[in-house]
Amino acid sequence: MHFRLYPLRLTFLARAPLSFPKGAASNRLRGAFGAMLHKLGCPEIFEPSSASGPSGITDQPRPFVFRANHLDGSVIGAGQTFHFDFHWFDLRRSSLDTVIRAFGAFLPEAELVDVQGEDAPLELCLNPSGEPVSRLTIRFESPTELKSGGEAVERPEFGVLLARIRDRISTLRALYDDGPLAIDFREFGERAARMHMTRCDIKRVDASRRSGRTGQTHSLGGFVGEAEYEGDLTEFVPYLRAAQWTGVGRQTAWGKGALMVTNTGEIAPVKVGLNPADDVH
Repeated sequence: MHFRLYPLRLTFLARAPLSFPKGAASNRLRGAFGAMLHKLGCPEIFEPSSASGPSGITDQPRPFVFRANHLDGSVIGAGQTFHFDFHWFDLRRSSLDTVIRAFGAFLPEAELVDVQGEDAPLELCLNPSGEPVSRLTIRFESPTELKSGGEAVERPEFGVLLARIRDRISTLRALYDDGPLAIDFREFGERAARMHMTRCDIKRVDASRRSGRTGQTHSLGGFVGEAEYEGDLTEFVPYLRAAQWTGVGRQTAWGKGALMVTNTGEIAPVKVGLNPADDVH
């Protein structure tokens, strides 16, 4: 099995000074992106209709995530360049072309000067490798909110985390690629629940956004930090690697739920602050 996406890195040249709110750069970019797609007559790309997806999927996820936390609170001067990463999950070439067209005009203060990653989708294998993994660390890089049984959880227990990753990857595949995961969901979840958390060093981060369309305020908070796990983790590593691209939990399109996998030597660590593409060879 595999999971595929277009991992874009978009570079812009500032025509005029522009600033990004502290803790909300992804939200500003997402809002401008959505507004431009509406102007282009393609609102369904930004807000896919549940009626258009496979039966049984009532909460259809958006086919993208922004990775722009490094821009939080920054001020870009005229003539300077800046970039952010954008992970696109809809494999139709026509939709990708529309997305790049939207980015070409979505910020009046900046000009799109370079796009990396559009030539072919990145394919991630979801099958375990031959190298056993018995310990790893997960760093939650942006506010993460996980639910179990309809309630938000305070700690990222491995069983809950992998269940949400499993569900997200399967749903994205069902909507935008080769169909849902061909695995036994219950048995996968039971095996994941047998893994042990050996350290949990997380804290709560409170943040919010105000909708320009409705005027409502929405929470963007969650936990950040690190957790360590032990057990027979080998089969779960490919899903965790895929989750570095998809994010996990609620409001991933806003940049929430970004995670990185590190460890003590069983698998190569991902460099902090870089697009996961920088660690793929």
